Amino acid sequence: MKTITNKSHKPLKVPLPGGKFLHLGPLKSGQIADGAVDAPALKRLVKSGEIEIAGEGTETAGAGAHEKSASGKTARSGHAPTKVVRPQGDR
Repeated sequence: MKTITNKSHKPLKVPLPGGKFLHLGPLKSGQIADGAVDAPALKRLVKSGEIEIAGEGTETAGAGAHEKSASGKTARSGHAPTKVVRPQGDR
């Protein structure tokens, strides 16, 4: 995955292969597939200086890279489960 950054102070609608678009706000960034970098429309935007593509020669960490926290336990998101036992069944 490559990171694409909008360097202009206006929102951009970046055309991607397959008829898709990436909407980027002013000075915001998003991710695109590695193969999408070769699209002519992207090359034109890079040449004009409106966008910048980062991660050209580097590998980014996959989805499992942030699973463990500093203490070694698996990271959780959201709220902790409740400890209250609720009655079930007919009343």
